[in-house]
Amino acid sequence: MPYITTADGTEIFYKDWGTGQPIIFSHGWPLSGDAWDVEMKLAADNGFRAIAHDRRGHGRSTPTWHGNDMDTYAADLDELVRALDLEDIILVGHSTGGGEVVRFAARHGVGRVVKVATVGAVPPVMVKSDSNPDGTPIEVFDGIRAGVLADRSQFFQDLSAPFFGTNRPGSTISQGQRDQFWRLGMQAGFTSVYDCVKAFSETDFTEDLKALDVPIFIAQGDDDQIVPIADAALKSIDLVKNGTLKVYPGAPHGIAGPYQQELDLDLLEFWKS
Repeated sequence: MPYITTADGTEIFYKDWGTGQPIIFSHGWPLSGDAWDVEMKLAADNGFRAIAHDRRGHGRSTPTWHGNDMDTYAADLDELVRALDLEDIILVGHSTGGGEVVRFAARHGVGRVVKVATVGAVPPVMVKSDSNPDGTPIEVFDGIRAGVLADRSQFFQDLSAPFFGTNRPGSTISQGQRDQFWRLGMQAGFTSVYDCVKAFSETDFTEDLKALDVPIFIAQGDDDQIVPIADAALKSIDLVKNGTLKVYPGAPHGIAGPYQQELDLDLLEFWKS
């Protein structure tokens, strides 16, 4: 299986499908690159080279004790890009992965990245503070950490409901989708899962968003129960220079069902534009 080894000895697994202009897909917490399989096939079928990595501590990558922070995630992605000698890159990131690609693009991707798409992404910053008074209280993230520590398996099973919106009337998301969320989450390293909560909730991406000068497509469902849209996409669009916002009425955080079908058409149009 394809891996690169980073400067600190971490093995990063990646999938590489198709040929053409590269699109790098970055997954959300606590998943892996497999969460993007449908979109990777869509990209490869339409003449792009689709690449998805497992973030350190997730999926098939090394379950690291150190480096479970956004700066290191972006640096790992930079090492992957350099190892594969990629240019003219399109980035796509969901949730935590949206933060990763924004930080990578701002700090490592100048001259290499030509477009960015984020979906239900964590920027600008999730946690409530004096400078972000309408953010999510730290107690919510403490609760996530407590759930991981107490019974990670059951916590992930329970979390899959608000993640995909199956707790809403009329949801058509299958139990299989929820089971896949649980399965991918249980593949991740325990410490990495725990530490990544701080990374996705407390990292401030404001300056990264301001620094981007390439086109960015910002997508989010307005019934996202995991990353509240009012403190995410609706703020991010005001910070970027060349952004397009698409809000999907009634759509959840997880990419599945009718939301996925509509989103994928929009992503394909953005990639080809």
